[in-house]
Amino acid sequence: MNRIFRDRSFRLAFLLTFIFFGTGIAFLFMGLADYSWVLFVLLPIVLGVALGAMPSRRFTLTGMLVATITFLGGMYIPGLSGLLCIAMAFPLILPFVFLGYVISYLFRRYNDIQETDRLPALLLPLIPFLIAAPLEHFVKKHKEAVIPVKTEAVFPYTPEQVYDAILSVDTLDAEKPFLMNLDLPVPTKCEVGKAEVGGIRTCHFKCGKLSRADFGGGTITEKITALERGKLLEMDVIGYDLIGRKWLGFKGADYYFEKIGADSCRLTRITTYTSVLTPRIYWEPWEKMGILQEHQYVFDNLRKDLKNGYGE
Repeated sequence: MNRIFRDRSFRLAFLLTFIFFGTGIAFLFMGLADYSWVLFVLLPIVLGVALGAMPSRRFTLTGMLVATITFLGGMYIPGLSGLLCIAMAFPLILPFVFLGYVISYLFRRYNDIQETDRLPALLLPLIPFLIAAPLEHFVKKHKEAVIPVKTEAVFPYTPEQVYDAILSVDTLDAEKPFLMNLDLPVPTKCEVGKAEVGGIRTCHFKCGKLSRADFGGGTITEKITALERGKLLEMDVIGYDLIGRKWLGFKGADYYFEKIGADSCRLTRITTYTSVLTPRIYWEPWEKMGILQEHQYVFDNLRKDLKNGYGE
């Protein structure tokens, strides 16, 4: 172990990883970069290119892995990112680091680039990120994707009973889905001022089980735009402060109630959210999974409330 830490390639790879990723985070905080492919794809690739120009492949890759885990863990401790966000980002960025490493290694193998352990030379691959990040940030106009997520469930109660139970919820307490046992915010209650068009509904959240105590909670404030008991409840989201999730936004929360048979109801819930994360092909399935698990939690609690209020 001491041999690894004394190795120059290990220490240099560790330093390079911190410099490259630290630059990316600094650009985010300075408003010079977006949560985009430039950050999640280009930056890891150019880091890999720099690492691939170094000698001692084993120690170089070990230094990169140790530094990446340390860096991402370091973001969690002060609350700069949630555990779930870190867990999702790691399998995205790591393959692109290896891709950049392989590209550089192949060029070095065929003598198109020279092997080096000089820090100034190894920082040159960072230049494309330094140019592309602010260029994309200031030129790209449409940064938000708008995505609706729908869940349907049938309840053996009348639409009016289901409507009354979902409009205002004193306490949400059901078995938590997997992601809520990490650090996905957990809804705790929803309060309604006046049940009329223009009325305000506020939903409160607490931190997930593995979140920092001051990270992951907050509220979502909704304004009722249409309602009809036993038929529909449509709301626009006018405010939210889910701490630590600046890349995620919410636009609407709608419920539709359809009578089935004599005394059953099909409830359809549609959450419309926004996201600035790219590449979408990677992030959207994760985002939808989180929304769907929140739907599942609310529906499970609804079943319990209906059973307690009206019996089997």
